Amino acid sequence: MVPYETERELTTKDGDYVTHIRVRRTDSDQYPCGYDYALHYGTIDGDTLLRYDNVHEQHKGHERHTLDGTEEIEFPGMEALIRQFEREIEALPP
Repeated sequence: MVPYETERELTTKDGDYVTHIRVRRTDSDQYPCGYDYALHYGTIDGDTLLRYDNVHEQHKGHERHTLDGTEEIEFPGMEALIRQFEREIEALPP
């Protein structure tokens, strides 16, 4: 098994909404960018309002999930993506 080094893991709740950020550095061939990450914002009932992840990076690349569907995105770097995620969730409920 390839080791992972957790760089950031945080879950916060605000009323009916939850934000979860998980960023792990890895040298796994499955994650060519060097990170295994999920940046999630949604309801406590399980609805995803916004999520960025690279679960299938080797085959599908980096993805952005919303209520409208999933799109492949260019990976701007981990810190830039976290900043983008944080800016976007400011415009969403609550």
